Amino acid sequence: MPDLPTPTADQKRIALENFNRAKEAIAGGQFDYAINLLSTACRLDPGNFLYRQTLRKAQKDKFGNNLRGSRFAFLSAPRWKAKVKAAKRGRDYPKVLEYGEQVLAKNPWDVGTQMDMAEAFDALGLGDLAVFSLDQARQKYPKDSTLNRALARLFEKRGDFQKAIVLWQLVREKHPTDVEASHKAKDLAASDTIRKGQYEETASGSRESPVLGRIEARSAEKADKMGREADPLRKRIEADPTEPALYIQLAAVYRKHGRDDRARATLQQGLGPTGNAFPLQLALMEADLAPVRTNLDLADDKLRRLRAGTLAEEGDEDPPTEDDLLKLRAKLAKEVNAREIDIYRAKADRFPAETGHRLELGVRLLKADLLDEAIAELQQARKDDRVRWKAGLYLGLCFKKRNNWRLAERNFQEALAAVPAGEEAGKKELLYQLATGSAESGDLPRALDLGHELANLDFAFKGIGKLIDEWHDRLQNA
Repeated sequence: MPDLPTPTADQKRIALENFNRAKEAIAGGQFDYAINLLSTACRLDPGNFLYRQTLRKAQKDKFGNNLRGSRFAFLSAPRWKAKVKAAKRGRDYPKVLEYGEQVLAKNPWDVGTQMDMAEAFDALGLGDLAVFSLDQARQKYPKDSTLNRALARLFEKRGDFQKAIVLWQLVREKHPTDVEASHKAKDLAASDTIRKGQYEETASGSRESPVLGRIEARSAEKADKMGREADPLRKRIEADPTEPALYIQLAAVYRKHGRDDRARATLQQGLGPTGNAFPLQLALMEADLAPVRTNLDLADDKLRRLRAGTLAEEGDEDPPTEDDLLKLRAKLAKEVNAREIDIYRAKADRFPAETGHRLELGVRLLKADLLDEAIAELQQARKDDRVRWKAGLYLGLCFKKRNNWRLAERNFQEALAAVPAGEEAGKKELLYQLATGSAESGDLPRALDLGHELANLDFAFKGIGKLIDEWHDRLQNA
């Protein structure tokens, strides 16, 4: 992935000063001055969502949301568009953004430029801004299949399959024979994972952004209650915009009332004023993970109902096959694990003395078959007596996967000796691993001894009773 230049402390300070002056200029109706200030802020801190969002709104307000921009845009825009294309060909994505803003200053609805900028944002790892750019273009072109296809792919990449499905359905409506759209709309998730009431307005091309989640509250009473809880926090943020905890608390209020997109926008808003505070970065990573976990739960639930034979009875006209759901579930589980790796890696790097983070990171690296990285993290965690036995268990599994039974056995044995009283499940798992590993390595007498010790605790554990019989027969035959 190309690198996004990291703003220096001075650049961030200047960008924030420009942003604050721009807000004052907007309040006074000085849109040209505000746009210049905000363009500078975006150039200095290109990944700041709030700056880019405020700039786009100012540009549109300047032209009275006329959906066409300046009447003279055709004179100056082509030169800047050519520079955008050249920068994109050269993979100079920061320049794509810089030149793109020159085009949008004349016409904030220019669809080609928005798509080029979305591609640049995505290449730089700024997924939120990529989605934002395409959504802004959809204000004027809500049914454009190229736009909807690109935005659907971004939502799919983020793990937000519910919104992706709605957009793929729009593509299919316009192009009924489109193979990709037909496949995606059926494959991504089942019909009951789409909360149509929440997404159809967005898909129909309203001005409300799916990124910002400005969907009307279902009732005045709920909106009132949310406002009463949120208003004090908003005022405290206005008084002290540099305190990360306030943005996290406000996001929690929005999340409690089902406004997840608004919660996420609040966290994103706090990055600039707080200097990309780590708690906010972490909260945003968790916010990105939440919809993927939800979709995994939905896939598990649908798989359960399919196996129980109740899925067809619930009105699903075209239910997925078990194979389809298993593939979807595997994809979602892999995505959840990958995002959890990023989260625990960030925690472990930030708090190196917290061995619990290293243990959790090691477990997820093991799931991803990144064995050498997992071993390094788990060996660090093993130094802490509080998690020594757990780290030893997972280290043993790592070495077993690497076909090194000698090191696997040693770690299993050390973990077994360190298992605290009351951790019966851990003890049974370690006995099982030692027993099956000994059998696989040809040491059947030891496998039987360990197997009997496990069977004495739980004869039904992972079929140990049947395994003992098999090992006994093998030993007799030998």
